[in-house]
Amino acid sequence: MGLHGEMLTYAPVHFTLVLRLIKCPSTSLPSSDAIILCMRFVLVVFSCALLTAQGQVKLPDGDGKALVERVCSGCHGLETAVDSSRTEVEWRSVVDSMAGRGAQGTDAEFKQIVAYLAKNFGKASAAPAMAKDGATAKAEPRITSLKVDLKNDWPEFGRDGGAQRYSPLAEINATNVGKLKLAWQYGIDATKRSGAQRVIPTTEAVPIVIGNVLFAPTAQHTIVALEADTGREIWKYDLGRAGAPLRGVTLWPGDAKSVPQIFAGTSDGKLIALNALDGKLVPGFGNEGIVNLRIGVADKFPNMPYHMSSPGVIYKDLIITGSQGQEDNQDGPAQDIRAWNVRTGKLMWTFHPLPHPGEAGYETWPKDAWEHVGSPANWGLISVDVQRGLLFIPIGQPAPQYYGGGRPGSNLFSSAIVALDANSGKLRWHFQITHHDVWDLDAEAAPALIDVVRNGKKTPAIVAVSKASLMFFLNRETGESIYPVEERHVPQSDVPGEQTWPTQPFPVKPPPLARLSITADEVFKGEPDHEKFCRDLVEKMGGIHNQGPYTPYSSTEYRVIFSGQQGGANYGGVAVDPTSSYVFVNTRDVAGLGRLDKSPEGDVVAYRRSTPLPGRGTFYSRFWDPANQLPCQQPPWAHLMAIDANTGDIAWKVPLGTSDEMEAKGIHNTGAFGQGGAIATAGGLIFIGGTIDGRFRAFESKTGKTLWETRLDAEAHTNPITYVSRGKQYVVIVSSGVNAFSLE
Repeated sequence: MGLHGEMLTYAPVHFTLVLRLIKCPSTSLPSSDAIILCMRFVLVVFSCALLTAQGQVKLPDGDGKALVERVCSGCHGLETAVDSSRTEVEWRSVVDSMAGRGAQGTDAEFKQIVAYLAKNFGKASAAPAMAKDGATAKAEPRITSLKVDLKNDWPEFGRDGGAQRYSPLAEINATNVGKLKLAWQYGIDATKRSGAQRVIPTTEAVPIVIGNVLFAPTAQHTIVALEADTGREIWKYDLGRAGAPLRGVTLWPGDAKSVPQIFAGTSDGKLIALNALDGKLVPGFGNEGIVNLRIGVADKFPNMPYHMSSPGVIYKDLIITGSQGQEDNQDGPAQDIRAWNVRTGKLMWTFHPLPHPGEAGYETWPKDAWEHVGSPANWGLISVDVQRGLLFIPIGQPAPQYYGGGRPGSNLFSSAIVALDANSGKLRWHFQITHHDVWDLDAEAAPALIDVVRNGKKTPAIVAVSKASLMFFLNRETGESIYPVEERHVPQSDVPGEQTWPTQPFPVKPPPLARLSITADEVFKGEPDHEKFCRDLVEKMGGIHNQGPYTPYSSTEYRVIFSGQQGGANYGGVAVDPTSSYVFVNTRDVAGLGRLDKSPEGDVVAYRRSTPLPGRGTFYSRFWDPANQLPCQQPPWAHLMAIDANTGDIAWKVPLGTSDEMEAKGIHNTGAFGQGGAIATAGGLIFIGGTIDGRFRAFESKTGKTLWETRLDAEAHTNPITYVSRGKQYVVIVSSGVNAFSLE
């Protein structure tokens, strides 16, 4: 089966010996490469012919005979002899090649086939090669299978198209997780330890695993394929000066005419297709394996940034991509959502997050804004309901982030969830989480599919979160909220020219996920040095100025804004346990801080945010001490929680992370800032990194109890994954490189 339910079929093989024509798979490779591919294919076909010439040769009886006949049934009309013999290693290579071309079977069945062939058509192996130190040399790393196993693999960013991030694996469970040990690492950079000036590491990658192969982008401008059980490198694609995809890559499993492919967006605005078997560009896709994503959207802005920062999603023969550009100024490349043919790279459809004339939502922007405004963007993750043919796309804030005087209106489809017809890109429904966003409250986490049961009725839904720290359960087919939503009046801006929206949507359930306000008596107290820093900062600000949820920035005073531009929730999103209907989410309480000051003459943005802290940019526009990243309100500063989807209640909530500095001084359970999200497993576990304390943790999913933790080489601002390779379950998270853990 394919990633999203399509049956994978492979072209019939026509093979006869002695001067008969051999039909090779179609390819657009250069002639020399095509010949090599053809020769390799002949070897596989020859092997299949050898195994299944049932009408001419009687296979010996024994365990595995029926499997050989069934698994190779795609080869027919074959004539050959069985006087060839191979070693067990050679037979394994042949069978692995068959699996890579689509032969259907489990790992155990392929193992039994190899054993049968080695016993009945085998020959003695050569003496094993010896390493210099006298030890037996390890076999070269190789790909043994690229068939998607939906139980044991992690083939997509969210494990499946529905982005539940739930694994049915349970070898590692609540009773034995304390025995987890580091199994292997790849690409760990000891120089990239956490530091006060580096909030987000150079990669937020979530690897994917198919068969025995782990695919991931790295901080070293490469995309790699690794053995999933050893971490040994199978192939590496060097991107040169371009940066690797920030959050991961996408697998298309191939079809009868095409090899499995890895799609990746690069920092220079390209979408590349790599042969998953060898890491080489796929010539038939775009221009020799590359589509220039800037064409058609960035033509007027050749020097402005534009790229994919998150992996695309596969639906049938389409890869759907979002993008990211600049956010400080309104003008820039269009951030259209587009679908491309996976075989050719041809553009198939386009959706405009900033509507064009005649499209729904056009009236919520100034006239003709679409011609030059470079926002809003889908820089986060997309989910898909294959059964309904629907895409669920979270979209970020409009630009500029903090002053909307030049864009009056609610600004659809910014800070919203849109549902599109996956075949055509047509809008089915939308739900805007924040109207006329002037807080940078992106909705960029993948909406996760879930079934909600209320009053005995099951409703197919998605669960959506954003930096606004609110959670919405929306009917998948209509976009209507399952729990009541109230449009509540919120504070209004005092900045000249700004027209903030009078109301914002609040769900009656669940309650807010994170802090939405602060008062003067909630400023940090308890540790002398940090208390003094915060007291001095508040004095410099002229006191705590906050008017409750959706407090806007002011032109007359510094304000502390909860949720800030980091959330609340963020792109880490949620994990869903479908067996308990629990939704797991982590949040951080780090406020935005600033004042909107009049810009110099000639600036395209009339007011820009300033900060009382000694620095510039978002890092210094937070209510914290930038030297240690400790917030200036009372802890806890971050949480992990479980929400019961069927009741809308918080089932449990615990601090996430710690401050070693505060722990040493007797202040415990502070929580810690960070990004990234959790995964859930059938073993009753939640795994999560996502904190600046550099830990990786496991919690009991029923109670939130900490069961295991380890210290990584660096912070892990990403989501973990779990999978089975060669019969063993692994849990993997990326820090500066890849870290894999398993039971002893």
